Amino acid sequence: MNLASILAQFEPGAATHSIAIPPTWHQGRTSYGGLSSVLAYQAAKLTSEDLPPLQSAQIAFVGPLANQVEVTAKVLRRGKNTAFVKSEIVGSDGVGLSCTFIFMNRRHSHLDYEGLPRPKLPLVPTPDTARSGPPEFFTGNMQYPDKRLELGMATNRLASWHRFTEHDGLDHIAELICIGDALPPSAMGLMTEKGMVSSMNWQINMLTDAPATKDGWWYLTSETHHAANGASSQYMTTYNSEGVPVLTGMQSVAIFV
Repeated sequence: MNLASILAQFEPGAATHSIAIPPTWHQGRTSYGGLSSVLAYQAAKLTSEDLPPLQSAQIAFVGPLANQVEVTAKVLRRGKNTAFVKSEIVGSDGVGLSCTFIFMNRRHSHLDYEGLPRPKLPLVPTPDTARSGPPEFFTGNMQYPDKRLELGMATNRLASWHRFTEHDGLDHIAELICIGDALPPSAMGLMTEKGMVSSMNWQINMLTDAPATKDGWWYLTSETHHAANGASSQYMTTYNSEGVPVLTGMQSVAIFV
């Protein structure tokens, strides 16, 4: 089941959405975090027909989610320019994801500044160089050029092109939320021992309300700037095929080794 088919399970106007998460979208015993996040976004987006574009989101990965889940969303506050919407996903073990989405109308400002790096991106993968993960893992729904991670690389930065194998017709905001978490936590590039890791939260900021890219390819970067005492902190940026940054983020990751 591709992303579009999963999102098609949502019913506009429903107070609660009963959604089936296929095993092919799992990472271990839980749903892939990007998929859980976009399920919460889809419920939030359907709370009103006239919401402004998404500006920001705070996402807490509370516990495991798998199989059948219930997704709810409610408007916390609706102002002249901004709407705050809270979403939750409940599974068999209780609340597994809790999010606050901020939708905001764009308005004129005297500030126009960008301090993000514009790295020289590698060439977009060709059909001959793209690969996918195993069908029982969420990366089976994606394509990327190289092996995603090797231990002992002694690097705090991971970066790679990713796209959904089936990406036509997707809402690009939903697509970005779902694919923006696709890289392994960048602290794993520093690890020399195998062990479990788990993202605990994710703060994202949209840099445009009309993201676009060529052939579904997005360049994902993640850089750990602190790792100690069983946790790491990382910055994340997603670029489109032209090298323009479209989403930034930050995660706290639990390290179990």
